[in-house]
Amino acid sequence: MRRADRIGAAILLALAVAYAWTAARRYTYWNATGPGSGFFPFWLGVALAVLATLLLVRAVRQTDPGPAWLPRGHGAVRLASVLVATAVFIALMPWLGMTLATVLFLTLLLRALEGHTWRTTLGVAVGVAAANWAVFTIWLRVPFPVGVLGF
Repeated sequence: MRRADRIGAAILLALAVAYAWTAARRYTYWNATGPGSGFFPFWLGVALAVLATLLLVRAVRQTDPGPAWLPRGHGAVRLASVLVATAVFIALMPWLGMTLATVLFLTLLLRALEGHTWRTTLGVAVGVAAANWAVFTIWLRVPFPVGVLGF
């Protein structure tokens, strides 16, 4: 596990530095009205670089091998289920739209894998999808993929 942590942290660190560097070089950091289009990506890259560095330092300092990199048994089945559900979510998004696909995806994960009650499952799924839609569509003005039902 520590080897996987070291490799993953090194890759994340390289990607984070490249991301922050690209944001700083290609986008406006600050303009006359305030933060420009490169402000958020730059600081996101910096934050990711700090976290990757912390992970790398921790992985290098620890000598025990730690747990297995991939889960076994029931954990492997759960991991495969999440991967399949994610692939289905992506495949259905053009037909169902982002909002409805998100509700179905979260409902499947929360009910089938986590065993939450229907009330909790639907409350979280609808609430997250609505908040996600509101942030991107209303606040950021980035339209979501719309499905055949129109939302």
